[in-house]
Amino acid sequence: MKKNKNKVREKDPYDGYKDDDPSDPDFPVGKMTRIPNFLPPPEELFPPKSDTVKVTIVLKKASVDFFREAARKHHAKYQRMIRRVLDGYVARYRSSGN
Repeated sequence: MKKNKNKVREKDPYDGYKDDDPSDPDFPVGKMTRIPNFLPPPEELFPPKSDTVKVTIVLKKASVDFFREAARKHHAKYQRMIRRVLDGYVARYRSSGN
């Protein structure tokens, strides 16, 4: 039995289109308009690094383990997370004047 390529089919609940649907859902349809490039250059995608100072600090193992686990879950770097917590602490207490 031949499949009719011109027959319009109902959507499949898995990918939206049946195997014998002749239209390609990724192909543009209708009038197209060229838009200007609005993306910034790569060097502007990353904010400039603020002044940083390298320090050596002794922390409790449980604290470091907490940040490492949280970083792993969120695909982040644990040292960056610690730095953000400290920066937030400083910003909060600087703004309150205490």
